[in-house]
Amino acid sequence: MRVTRKRLCSLLFCVYSLFSLYAAYTVFFKSHVHSRTHRVTHKKETHPQEPSSLGNEDWNPWEDDERGMQGTSEQKHAFSPSSPVKFRVQIWGKAAIGLYLWQHIFEGWLKPTSAAAQWREGNLRAGKTHFNFITGPAVVPGYFSVETDGVVLVLNGREAAKIAYATQWLHYVQTLVETHKLQDVAVVLLGSEQCNNEWIQPYLQKYGGFVKLLFLVYDSPWINEDDIFQWPLGVATYRNFPVVNPDWSMVHASRPYLCNFMGTIYTNSSRDTLLAVLKQNGLDHHCWIRARAQWQPQETNESLKNYQDALLQSDLTLSPVGVNVECYRIYEACSYGSVPVVEDIMTPGNCGNSSLHHKTPLRLLKSMGAPFIFIKNWKELPTLLEKEKNLSLQEKIQRRKKLIEWYQHFKGQMKQKFVKVLENSFMQNKKG
Repeated sequence: MRVTRKRLCSLLFCVYSLFSLYAAYTVFFKSHVHSRTHRVTHKKETHPQEPSSLGNEDWNPWEDDERGMQGTSEQKHAFSPSSPVKFRVQIWGKAAIGLYLWQHIFEGWLKPTSAAAQWREGNLRAGKTHFNFITGPAVVPGYFSVETDGVVLVLNGREAAKIAYATQWLHYVQTLVETHKLQDVAVVLLGSEQCNNEWIQPYLQKYGGFVKLLFLVYDSPWINEDDIFQWPLGVATYRNFPVVNPDWSMVHASRPYLCNFMGTIYTNSSRDTLLAVLKQNGLDHHCWIRARAQWQPQETNESLKNYQDALLQSDLTLSPVGVNVECYRIYEACSYGSVPVVEDIMTPGNCGNSSLHHKTPLRLLKSMGAPFIFIKNWKELPTLLEKEKNLSLQEKIQRRKKLIEWYQHFKGQMKQKFVKVLENSFMQNKKG
């Protein structure tokens, strides 16, 4: 009995010793992998010159319909760390148009999927470049590591408060460049609707700044296809407009409404004229019309669903001018195969033709062959809708196919151009 107890004690001692050795190995020798999301909370760099308010801007949660994206899309864009990469670019999404760039143009996914997350991130390969996209309120200077060859900063410069916030980010990036922590910088800018963007000029390389490339929304006369390029406004991601995947019924089903318009009516505007024309000719009964007197920045779940239903159930989407001709409605209509009927007139301000382009307004869309219906005066609408009534379903199906295919091609071309321009500019330093 004593022998048995002695053996048992010896066995337990050996097991305990082996477990202790393994624990020691795990603690002292085995490498640890930390997610970037955790690193952002634990790694803090102090930059006294940067205002602390940079991370306190009111955050508008950006919702998105990501059904199915985590399966096929992850496989399509998954980045393998072992595969050779010639260049790495981080995209810092500090404006809602960053989501249009990443999810609609690049067809990238984000983790976590919750739009309320403090930090969202995605990775993909395009061309010779690995792109890392980060967004969310936790993306604050000094609270995340800059591990990249180049940075694309996505900013909003529409109004004074947004410009002040954008300027703080530019000052932070300038510090990184001056301390040799970063070399190549590009900016995607949601510019002024009147094309008053002079505030960003001192940051551009041609004016002695550090920003090599500017991708600018709206018909700015600055566009030169050298260092300043036009960028599409896209859909209203800040109002939760989703990524839309066209299906068979979207293309082939009969739609009960000839047209739709859901928007704000400004006194003495062409929108006033549009509603008057529809009512005078009894056409408002053939179209899905929901007008409001005051602009609302946010959508409820119900109002968003109503808007999507209007696009899906209408052959045409009426797009009167607002402050600018280019509006989210144009791209949202394309997503659902509803042909935009665009009021083709210039709005007040400094937008206009550049030295290279003379097709304003909407020169980017026109140069890409957008299959829209352009109209100079809404009094032409009754004649247009009469022609619509005589179109067969097959003719409408062919038109929808053309629009949806064009929009997919348009986004693909914008992605290809964006990547090519970045690589040609940023990789010059590597060649040297």
